[in-house]
Amino acid sequence: MGKIRKTYDVKFKKKAVDLYLKEGMGYKTVAKELGIDHSMVRRWVKHYEQEGIQGLEEKRGKAKGPGKGRPRTRPGDPETKIKRLEAEVEMLKKLLKM
Repeated sequence: MGKIRKTYDVKFKKKAVDLYLKEGMGYKTVAKELGIDHSMVRRWVKHYEQEGIQGLEEKRGKAKGPGKGRPRTRPGDPETKIKRLEAEVEMLKKLLKM
């Protein structure tokens, strides 16, 4: 079975970051106070210092970059399917010649 991951909202993460940066508490002290692992506090502080408040927003499941990943093709698009199959045939022909 996989690990269950708990997500924390931006407000909670910001509180942890503030305890570290503004109150001068250590990673482990902040973690103990909030009942979380100190590595999360370290990660949140790093993200906050690099990206500001946006660095604390949840990123899992979101595509990165300006293009936001590959464009999706409709599974029933015959032209796309034909092009993919033609490319596959060419690749197989080259492999057979080796």
